[in-house]
Amino acid sequence: MKINFKKSLYVFLLVSQFACDRQNEEKPNVVWLVAEDQSQYFFPFYGDKSISLPNISKLTENGVIYEEMHSTYPVCAPARSAIITGMYPNSIGTGNMRAMKNDGKVQERSEKESGLNIPYYSSKFAEDIKPFTQILRENGYYCSNNAKRDYNFILRDEAWDESSKEASWENRNSNQPFFSVFNFGITHESSIWKRDKEPLVVDPNQLKVPPLFPDDSISRHSMAVNYSNLAEMDKQIGEIIKKLKDQGLYDNTYIFFYSDHGGPFPRHKRAIYETGTKVPLIVKFPQTIKPDKKRNRDLLNFIDFAPTILSIAGGIDIPEIYQGKAFLGKNKSENKRTFLFTASDRFDEHSDRIRSVRNFRYKYIKNYNVDKPHALQVDYRNQMALMQHLNKLNITGLLNEKQQLWFQVPKKEEELYDLQQDPFELNNLIDDTNYSSVLKTLKFQLDKWMNEINDLGYLSEKELVDYVTE
Repeated sequence: MKINFKKSLYVFLLVSQFACDRQNEEKPNVVWLVAEDQSQYFFPFYGDKSISLPNISKLTENGVIYEEMHSTYPVCAPARSAIITGMYPNSIGTGNMRAMKNDGKVQERSEKESGLNIPYYSSKFAEDIKPFTQILRENGYYCSNNAKRDYNFILRDEAWDESSKEASWENRNSNQPFFSVFNFGITHESSIWKRDKEPLVVDPNQLKVPPLFPDDSISRHSMAVNYSNLAEMDKQIGEIIKKLKDQGLYDNTYIFFYSDHGGPFPRHKRAIYETGTKVPLIVKFPQTIKPDKKRNRDLLNFIDFAPTILSIAGGIDIPEIYQGKAFLGKNKSENKRTFLFTASDRFDEHSDRIRSVRNFRYKYIKNYNVDKPHALQVDYRNQMALMQHLNKLNITGLLNEKQQLWFQVPKKEEELYDLQQDPFELNNLIDDTNYSSVLKTLKFQLDKWMNEINDLGYLSEKELVDYVTE
């Protein structure tokens, strides 16, 4: 029998390509669209109708809106360390903001930073943990990061195929599944003062000012700037979505939209209150997967991202060392949280150790540095007109009783809030005996968690540096 080698080769290649395509169908693409410095409260799909964000809102059509996604820390670098490692920063020594500068390469501090006496170190504990992106790459994924790289430790080169302001899925091999991150600096805290003179897309006089701030022109203008920044981000997100659609990738792609921590304002970013830790999260599913509900109220934490991405990427095994739980995919955890934990340690030049635990209704906060106000005078934030305004009003006694609490010295060692009745956490119930049982439960759970993860907050930063770098 005469064999047609050309035909046989063609059939072989066709079958191989089919097998490869079939395998890649089981490995959906994943795109992360990451807003910087934004709380839930500024988005229409959480009830704020001050502005429309059509491109982001369209992600909800075949997606889920998550009501209770929380950052591990209310500031960026520690939060990113939790995301990339699946570990609590206070358990691996990455909780102090600006321990590293831009991650990766040993750089000299700027003159300004040098004067702040900020320790410069990288945790060996964190370095020894395999980033989930490295695991994705080992399983055939192309991983690109555009472009934030501050994780508070030196991230191994194997974590990304590409990490730059030009990084994109477009540089991968043909038909290779991809995981691509895009960070949107337009909504960063600094844009509140850098874009202060830009045209506004909303009328400041039509905005509702939260009880955290005085209802005046400075508060309203700052809020209007933020909404304008969000509108610009929505346009940028629309461009990425269009590119995915034009390239025929949209239907087989999970798209996550979230923020790295709470909003850009005082008592948001760097605050362990819900305004600083509770973030938006939308997950748009591939077209072949229909979510069973449109809104989800499970208690979720940033440490859950790493196991979740591995779970949806073909059910890749999740490292046992990861502390998070997969909330989607083949390895989705059925053991849902009943308690959620957050922490803070140092913000630039100011340290303030705080730990918190909450359930679905109540939140307990433990302050370890009662001699310091919650309103830390961070040089970077003091460039903001609203922060300058609040400082002046506080000095002159023109803040109301609730607004003044943020500046209080000494602050309360313990705080307890009913999040249903008091979403902005202004009415401390710690001395109300009606809540004794709630308080006892939450305190027990916080102590238990700190012991289980070996919380390193009890160490001074000098001791911490020695501990995590030796």
